[in-house]
Order: sequence, then structure tokens, then C-alpha cells
Amino acid sequence: MRFLLPLLTASSAAAAYVHPGLLHTASDFTRIISKLSTSTSPWVEGYAKLTANSHASPTWVARPQATVYRGTGSPENYPILYGDLAAAYALGLRWKISGNATFAAAAAAIVDAWSGTLVKIDGTSDKFLAAGLYGYQLANAVELLRGYSAWTGLAAAQALLRDVFYPMNNDFLVNHNGAAIDHYWSNWDLCNMLSQISIGIVTDNTTMTNAAISYFHTGLGNGALSKTVWQLYPDESPPLGQLQESGRDQGHTMLSVGMLTIFAQTAYNQGTDLFGTDDNRILKGAEYAAKYNLGNDVPYTTYTNSDVTQTVVANASRGDNRPIWELTYNHYAKVKGLETPGTALYAERVRTAGGGAEGGGGDYGPNSGGYDQLGYGTLMFSR
Repeated sequence: MRFLLPLLTASSAAAAYVHPGLLHTASDFTRIISKLSTSTSPWVEGYAKLTANSHASPTWVARPQATVYRGTGSPENYPILYGDLAAAYALGLRWKISGNATFAAAAAAIVDAWSGTLVKIDGTSDKFLAAGLYGYQLANAVELLRGYSAWTGLAAAQALLRDVFYPMNNDFLVNHNGAAIDHYWSNWDLCNMLSQISIGIVTDNTTMTNAAISYFHTGLGNGALSKTVWQLYPDESPPLGQLQESGRDQGHTMLSVGMLTIFAQTAYNQGTDLFGTDDNRILKGAEYAAKYNLGNDVPYTTYTNSDVTQTVVANASRGDNRPIWELTYNHYAKVKGLETPGTALYAERVRTAGGGAEGGGGDYGPNSGGYDQLGYGTLMFSR
């Protein structure tokens, strides 16, 4: 029997969630503003990285589409959406940090344009990736705008998330597009789980958020923590955890690490600590990915599912830079006080490659992989 997630209505029970409360809280912005007021590194470099990104310009003009397509054979236009969402998020950050309402108005204009236009996400099975990745990103942009008093578009944005994105997240996690439960790679589950928990918080819906957290613990698909970080090596120093995608390629492996930590951060900001689950299992996966991608050997156990048998750790995309490491490093090392040797080195590497700070959408190439994580972690997560 599959792990069923309820299709929700507006009448589902609401909770008193912390707002803003997805990737960032009010206390985060207080900390960042304080650090910038004293020109403290690395926040200064992080803010410079944000303001230098073209997506953070208030002149950005949205290009909303009635239908977003993702998948070979369809009239793919999804890059328009992820570009606009990167802009809405970056502009939202600039407003929250600077207090300049010009940035809030620009972010709101992007969100409102899509709220008033988008009615469907379509394409091949890749449409479920679009619903997951861009659902959580839109939710974060919306959450940043909550305190903008001139904005009247919150209800419309919530409706878009609830009526277009969430049903696809739910459908995928319940049915997996009619495929075997282990067919889809972990990042497919993870992005839809992340969208679901994010939309639940934005719409104050406990049923939705609780379902996403339950799936993290006990879901049958590969996004459940014990299936994403599926093979543990407790005798390694530090302890390591092989990821479900480690034998596929390293770009998707790091995407899974990024989705796990963003999911955990979102829950953490609402008072639920998933970072510590199963003796910090997420960290073990991050350390495994970091160690291998920094050029070191790691233990590997043959991975088999309904479709593949992978006997060696994959070399493809080894050593890629993605904006995922600052969040992972700062939470485990600075908040929890744990040893994070590989994660710390990778965060430093990405920081250095970015001229002193982790970047955001557009700083890691034009393709979708460079936009899957919202980024700017040096600015937003440094402690």
C-alpha cells in the first residue's frame, strides 16, 4: 500500500506558523542587517554577490506563461519561470535587507504576473520536477513579501501554489507517475516534498506540512531520508552515508543533498529539527558527497533498483560547484557544533570560486541545474 497524501481544500486545519518562516526568519534578517552595518565579512561579500546578480535588479520584467512546459517533445518554456523566480527571490532579499520598497514592488510585480497568468504545468514526466522545484521557489518568494504592506497579491499567490503546484506535488508522491515505487531518483521525491511543506507553511495548512514531514521519515519512495542516504559507513571518520544517486552522477547527488538541507531548514524554522534525524544522517550524506567531489576515495556499495545496477560511484559531474554548502556547513558546524570537515572545505571552495561568497540563480550557468537551489548562502546562513 502506498503512502497516501491527502488532497487538501481551503477548509483544512490551519496553524499559527512563524512568518516569514521558510528558508529565512525575521531573526535571520536582524542578524544580517547588523553584520552589514559593521561591514563584517563574509556578509559584506555575500551582499555584494546578491546585488551584482542581474536577477536582483528592480528593472527585471516578468514574462508569465499560461502553461509551463518541461520535457523533451513539449514546447519547453520552463527556463522563463525559473529565471523569474530567481529574480523574485533575489529582489525579496534586497528589500528585506535594505528596507527599500522599490525592490519589494519589483518582486511583487513578478509574483503577481505569474499569479494572474499561470494555470497549468505540463510536459513529459519532467513536469513533476517543474512542479516541485518551482513550487518551493515561488513559495519562498511569496513568503518574503508577506510584510510588504503595499502588496495585495498574497491571496492570489497562495491560490496559485495551492491549486496548480500542490496537486501535482501530491499526485507525484502518491502515484509516482504510475511507475514502480523505486523508479524515480531521490531528487524527484525531494523537490515535491519540499514544495509541499513550503506551500503548507505559506497557506498555513498543517495537514500539508505534516504529510511532507511524515514522508521524509516513512515515505515509500526514494525521497525518504533512509532511502536518499541509504548506506551508512559508521567506521569512517567522519561517518559517511552513500546517497541513492551516488552511482548516477554527482550533479544529481549534490542536488539531493541540497534538497535535503533546504527541507530540513524549512522545518527547523517552524520548530522541527530534521537535521538531527537518525544521528545526523543528512550530514553523513553531505560528508560522503563532499569527500568524493573534493577528489577523495569513498567506500561504495552496489546499488540496485527496478531499473539499474550501479557497481561504482559515478565520476560524471565530479567536482561541480553548487550553492548548497553554506547552509549545510553553517547549521551543522555553527548551530550544532559538529565536525564537518568535507562540508566545510566544499563551502570554502564554492565561496572562493564566487569571489568570496556563494552566488544565486544565474551564477552557476544558464541551465536548470544552476537554478535548482536559490543560493546566496554566505549572506543568508553565515553565523
